[in-house]
Amino acid sequence: MKSSNGWHVVYVKFRHEEKVNDELEKLGVESFLPMTSTIKQWSDRKKKVYTPLFPSYVFVNIQSKLDFHKVSSLDSACSFVRFGNEYGRVSEEEINQIKLMVETEGVTEVQANTELPSIGDKLKIEQGDLSGLECEVYRVDNNHRISVWIKSLRQNISATVPAYYFQKNNTNYVYH
Repeated sequence: MKSSNGWHVVYVKFRHEEKVNDELEKLGVESFLPMTSTIKQWSDRKKKVYTPLFPSYVFVNIQSKLDFHKVSSLDSACSFVRFGNEYGRVSEEEINQIKLMVETEGVTEVQANTELPSIGDKLKIEQGDLSGLECEVYRVDNNHRISVWIKSLRQNISATVPAYYFQKNNTNYVYH
């Protein structure tokens, strides 16, 4: 079995995602660790906390056998994710979709899960930073809960997007 170039998923030790991401950067291997923020409430204060969108996973862009060996040599990187005998690959398009979901201003409460979306209004965002994403509405109020299916990971990414991002157009919503 050989590795192929492109984005792969590395399974890392519990709570070592940032450490692995930093080590990969130092080794010159392109990596991506999608982070999401939540507000944690303690009895005496609230604090914004950043956590990995996909716990125990870091995405790496393998460009050579050397990159593969650099990643494999990290103590905190347990293994490359595999499906059967094949290394788990993530397309550039899916990486870009994940980046848009976690990096777009005004998009909040980003979460990942393996459940299929609930039945709801279909979204096709056609303009702006989230252009090209096909989504499904989970909640309609001042914010819309949307979900994007990442096929290669077999997971959804959901987020709250302000209602003014969408305009109803027949049965689809359009981002403006």
